Amino acid sequence: MVNFRQIDLNLLMTLDVLLSELNVTRAAQRLNLSQPSVSVQLARLREVFSDPLLLPGPRGMQPTTRALELREPLRQALDALESAVSAVRPFDPASASQTWRIVATDYTESAVILPLLGRLRAAAPGTRLAVFELNPPQILRQAEQGEVDLIFHLREGSPASLHQRLLFSERYVLAGRLNHPALKRRPTLAQFCKLEHVVVSPDGGGFSAATDSALANLGLSRQVVLSVPHFLFMLEALRNSELVAVLPERLVRAAAGLTVVEPPVAVAGFDMLMLWHERLHRDPAHRWLRQQIAMSLVADGESKGE
Repeated sequence: MVNFRQIDLNLLMTLDVLLSELNVTRAAQRLNLSQPSVSVQLARLREVFSDPLLLPGPRGMQPTTRALELREPLRQALDALESAVSAVRPFDPASASQTWRIVATDYTESAVILPLLGRLRAAAPGTRLAVFELNPPQILRQAEQGEVDLIFHLREGSPASLHQRLLFSERYVLAGRLNHPALKRRPTLAQFCKLEHVVVSPDGGGFSAATDSALANLGLSRQVVLSVPHFLFMLEALRNSELVAVLPERLVRAAAGLTVVEPPVAVAGFDMLMLWHERLHRDPAHRWLRQQIAMSLVADGESKGE
């Protein structure tokens, strides 16, 4: 049996990071230690638990059954210990030096982060902001392992185990280049279906979106001739062609060089949420950041309380 009193807390912290990274080099970087030092600690951990814990594999190191049993209880225990010994102090944004880590798409970069930047730089000039690309299958793991602080995501598909706050409800509009001849007024359904459309397909290569589902319910279809992975390229494509697109209204509110009208078909909008893990829920710094995000959107009158 393992003698708990003989276990160095630093060893347990190293084990936690090793089980997260499954790579000695990356674990050493996170711990600010040399690779040989982490290897020595891993050898000591193997002695303590009488188990190899991590074994070489084709894609990094593979945890043993014992290591998998330890992973979640160890993470919870270290979280509880950190919470117990950390004094809760009021957050002072003027002297703060945090690096905020936020997961967003190019749409939420424009709709949420861009309105936040001025407020954040003025109130907390010593902080930094790192934006990570949204990868929906990974967001729960990223939050649980403390890799990110906040995630902007649609209500659909948001992990139920994360805290959430509704930032706004979005609607769709029809856009094309400035003075587009087909958008001098709201087009009819027939005219709309004859136009050449561009859609955003985050996974790449898709030619169908919510608009196509709405049209299908009416027994209609449109001409989608271009599929792109990002909204930024879509906007440039609209400005420099005869293409049109049905896209989120917030994306084009301040966009130059575009004509915007109501689409002739009703397309269901979506709710944009802000998500975060329980470990950050009461943290003064993160509460402040979440409040700044809500306040940056208050002009729209749509951000809701936690």
